[in-house]
Amino acid sequence: MIALVLLGALALTVGGCVCVVWADRGGPGWVRSVANVTLAAGALVRRSAKRRRRGLNGSSGSSGD
Repeated sequence: MIALVLLGALALTVGGCVCVVWADRGGPGWVRSVANVTLAAGALVRRSAKRRRRGLNGSSGSSGD
C-alpha cells in the first residue's frame, strides 16, 4: 500500500515537471495552470525547508546556554 502511495507521488512529481517544461515551450492553458501549481508547491517546500533549518540551528544554539 505504501509503495502505491509513493508511486502516485512520484507520478505527480514527474507529471508536474513535464508540465513546467511544456509550459515553458508554449503549451496549452491547462499545462500552464499545472505548471504554476507545481512551481508554487516547490516554493512552499523550499520555504518550509528553510524555516526548518533555521529552527534547528536556533534551537541547537540556545540549548548550550
